[in-house]
Amino acid sequence: MKKVAFFDSGIGGLSVLHHAMKILPGEDFIFFADEDNVPYGTKTVEQVLVYVDDAFKFLMTQKVDAIVVACNTATSAAVRAMREKYSLPIVGMEPAIKKALDLYPTQKVLVTATEATIKGEKIHQLINRLDAKKFVELLPLQKLVEFAERQEFVSTEVENYLREKFTGYNFEKFSSLVLGCTHFNYFKDTMKKILPPHIKFLDGNEGTLNQLIRLANLKTDPATKKISQVEYFYSGRKVTSAEELSRLEKYLRRLDEMYLL
Repeated sequence: MKKVAFFDSGIGGLSVLHHAMKILPGEDFIFFADEDNVPYGTKTVEQVLVYVDDAFKFLMTQKVDAIVVACNTATSAAVRAMREKYSLPIVGMEPAIKKALDLYPTQKVLVTATEATIKGEKIHQLINRLDAKKFVELLPLQKLVEFAERQEFVSTEVENYLREKFTGYNFEKFSSLVLGCTHFNYFKDTMKKILPPHIKFLDGNEGTLNQLIRLANLKTDPATKKISQVEYFYSGRKVTSAEELSRLEKYLRRLDEMYLL
């Protein structure tokens, strides 16, 4: 049994933890949401690096065996520095652009992410490495982070925001929409309502967890089945109140609803 930490700027990373709880029943988990500093997508790289470093210092006191940076923005800004500083397995997030192009090599892909991820070097290096400039378009959906943080999953405002953002795209030329921010997984039903039925949703959760399994030598089918234990922290403060635990459970129920969309 190992203890794996999932770190995000807010509650978006719960979508990665949610998937891990389904495929890694033999492990225990910590979820760290930096609620004091969310969102990261509007911060500078220097600010994000400080936030991530502080989070890692705390997580190391929890004796974790691996850390998943379940945040595309934090991965882009800080994962390289954290790997240089710490020796345990550190797994970051990467938008599922390669997966989209492997599945649909002749069609375009719309990659949605935070403003910081889209402006960052990492995503553009990935696109260049894949020689995919003519197939990839980038769309920031920063406001979805705010909607998710206040649990506004389905509303007229959410739908109007997405309709406005998707206006102007000829989706007949696109195969898929990449959810390049873990917060975006909460809105797949509204996106499905707006977008043509052939558009597929892709995220980096599966690839991230496959990498975690390899690096940390985890077992997807442990000999002894157990219920994973999860501890939750907001910027280093353990979540113990019934109200906040209920809030987190609501997010997990929402993710159950979105899981197969």
